[in-house]
Amino acid sequence: MKNGRDSPERKMAERKENIVMFPFMAQGHIIPFLALAIQMQQRNNCTITFVNTPLNIKKLSSSLPPTSSIRLVEIPFCSSDHGLPPDTENTDAIPYNLVIRLLEASVSLRPSFKKLIQGLIEEQHGQRPLCIIADIFFGWTASVAKELNVFHAIFSGASGYGLACYYSLWMNLPHRKVIDSDAFQLPDFPEASSIHITQLATNIREGDGADAWSIYQKENLSGWLKSDGILFNTVEEFDDVGLLYFRRKICRPAWPIGPVLLPMENRARVGKGGIEWLSTKPVNSVLFVSFGSMNTISASQMMNLAMGLEASGKNFIWVVRPPIGFDINSEFRAKEWLPEGFEERIKDSRRGLLVYNWAPQVEILSHKSVSAFLTHGGWNSVLEALSHGVPMIGWPMAAEQFFNVKLLEEKMGVCVEVARGKSCEVRCEDIVAKIELVMNETKTGKEMRRKACQTMEMIKKAIKNEKGDKGSSVKAMDDFFSAALSMREKSEKEHCGVIQAERIW
Repeated sequence: MKNGRDSPERKMAERKENIVMFPFMAQGHIIPFLALAIQMQQRNNCTITFVNTPLNIKKLSSSLPPTSSIRLVEIPFCSSDHGLPPDTENTDAIPYNLVIRLLEASVSLRPSFKKLIQGLIEEQHGQRPLCIIADIFFGWTASVAKELNVFHAIFSGASGYGLACYYSLWMNLPHRKVIDSDAFQLPDFPEASSIHITQLATNIREGDGADAWSIYQKENLSGWLKSDGILFNTVEEFDDVGLLYFRRKICRPAWPIGPVLLPMENRARVGKGGIEWLSTKPVNSVLFVSFGSMNTISASQMMNLAMGLEASGKNFIWVVRPPIGFDINSEFRAKEWLPEGFEERIKDSRRGLLVYNWAPQVEILSHKSVSAFLTHGGWNSVLEALSHGVPMIGWPMAAEQFFNVKLLEEKMGVCVEVARGKSCEVRCEDIVAKIELVMNETKTGKEMRRKACQTMEMIKKAIKNEKGDKGSSVKAMDDFFSAALSMREKSEKEHCGVIQAERIW
C-alpha cells in the first residue's frame, strides 16, 4: 500500500469514519471483536459502534476503561420470547444444548439491526458507516448491508484452516455418505487430507441436513456469499491453505489481520498469586493447563488428568472448573472431583497450583518458566501461546477446535494431541507420555519448541508496522480499509451522478 496521499490511514484521518461491529453473544466471540475494535481505533482513528444485546453491553461497559471512546449500542432482545430462560443473552448462561436456540433467536435481531444502521445514517446526515463487521454466525447481516449499500465483512476469530473444515462439513455433511469407514475426505477441501469421525463435534456428527443445527448453518453460511470479504484473526504465513479455501470457495477476499489480541491493560485483573508462584520455578519447567472460558471435562477425565499431572513429576498451573453435569460457574469441590489428598499434596510440595475459574492467561504464557500449554485449541488461546513461542498439547472440545489442533500438529509441528472431546476415555498413562514427550529433552520436544519459536518470529514479522516495511497482517488490514473506502467512494460518485442527471432533466 502507498504511504502518501492515498493511503487508508490518510484518507480516514481526513474524514473520521464509523465502523459498526456486531459479535455473536458469547465471550469467545465478543473478546476478539473488542480486541479488533481497540486495534482499529488506535491505528486508524475511527469511531467504533459496538452493537450487542442489553446485558452484554452492560457487562462490556463495566470492563472498558473510562477513557475508551468505543460507542456501545444496545439492540433489544427478550430471551423469553424464544423459549430461553429469562435474561439469557450469552452462551455463558446456558447449557450447550441451548446454544442452537440462542443462535436461532439471534436472527430475530435483523429488523432492529437494520433500523439501527438506518438511524446511524440519519444521524450523520446521510453519511453511511464505512463498514459493518459481523460475526461468523450472523451471515444475515450481509443482506442488510447490501440493502443499505454499506460495505460488509465477516470477522472470524477462528483459524482459516479450522473454519474451512467447519464450513465444508456443514455445507456438505460428507460423513453421512461414508458407509464402511470412520475416515473421510472433504469434497471441496482436499488439502485437509483425511478427517476422522472422532474429530467431529457432536452437533456436526449428528447433523443430517434436517436437524436444527444443519438448517441454521446452511442458511447462515450461505449468507456469507453476500458479504464483501472475510477478516481472519490469523497469519498468512502459517494459515495460507485455509485462506485459499475461502478465496476460491466464495470468491471473496480473505484478509489475515492477526493476531488480534486484547492489550494487557484491557484484560480483567485478578490476584498475582499464580505469577508469583511461577517466578519461583526454573525456566521452561511449568505446564499450563486451561480449557478456555466455555469448556470443562467429565469427572472421570478430570480424575485421570489430575493423576497424570501428579505422576508426570512436572510443575503445573491448572485452571479448574466443575466437571460436565455441574454448573460451570459454581464452586469447585476438589475433595469430590480430584484424587484423595491431591490438592494437599501439590500444595505441600509446591509442584502444582490450582486456579479456580479464571487465570491471567497471557501473563502466564509469556512467563519464562512456562514450557508447554495443555489447551482445548480455541484459536484465541492458540495465538496467545504461539505469540510467546509456547508448544502445545491439544485436547479439542467443540466446533472447529479439532481442526485447529490438526493444523497445529500435522502442518505446523507445534502440538501433539492427547485426547478428543468431552466424552472420550483418557488414561493417566497417556497424559504422562504426552507431557514427557513435549517437556523433556526428547527429539520431538526440542523440534516442537524450535518450531514454536519460529512461528513466534513469523507473528512478529507479520505485525511489523514501520514506514516502508509492513508485515503481511498490516498490509492485509490496509487492503481491507482500501476496499471499504473504494466501495464508498464509488457509491458516492454514483449518487452524485444521479443527482446531476436529475438536475439536467
